[in-house]
Amino acid sequence: MNPLQALRDYASANSHALLQAAGTHVWLSASALAIACAASIPLGIWTARNPRGAGVIGLMTALRSVPSLAVLALMLPVLGIGPRAALVALTLLAIPPVLINTDVGYRTVDPAAVEAAVGMGMLPAQVLRRVQTPLAAPVVITGVRTAAVEVIASATLAAFIGGGGLGDLIVGGLQTDDVGELLAGAVCVGVLALVAEALLSLVQRSLAAPARAGAAQSV
Repeated sequence: MNPLQALRDYASANSHALLQAAGTHVWLSASALAIACAASIPLGIWTARNPRGAGVIGLMTALRSVPSLAVLALMLPVLGIGPRAALVALTLLAIPPVLINTDVGYRTVDPAAVEAAVGMGMLPAQVLRRVQTPLAAPVVITGVRTAAVEVIASATLAAFIGGGGLGDLIVGGLQTDDVGELLAGAVCVGVLALVAEALLSLVQRSLAAPARAGAAQSV
């Protein structure tokens, strides 16, 4: 059978299961990304402002080389099989790119802009909120984009530890030689990754222009 026809047949006959798997995949990915951002962005601000932060960034850089499946497998003895283990593993995968880019974004803020803000009488908290954060935001969002795509792709592996999501369709299609089911899972994962990349790119561009204008005014 033609692969596209197999995909259409599967999607029309199993629309509820497909939507349920996609919803689980989105929930896992979005939750992991949100938790990672909540933990990584404050820590990245701290590492950028603290000499001891270099050690944390070095550790995060090393952790990025650990394969996604290995991280998922390491959660099994601790949390067992299920969505909770997948969520923790995906959060751990999302933390390094967000943390590293947050550190880079805040560390590379133009010192002249900070000096100008201090000269205007701003307190350190005001400098962080009104000057450094807007200038660092585009770089931080780049890390979030990277993490989002990695998490969406890695969430397919959650099927191996009972996490659910679109990975179940991919694994099921491979096991039963069902091309339609396999393609449904793979295509949906690709679409989710592209949508996340496009939306975060728009956010990044919307933040970059004001940041450049603010930097120019501060110098």
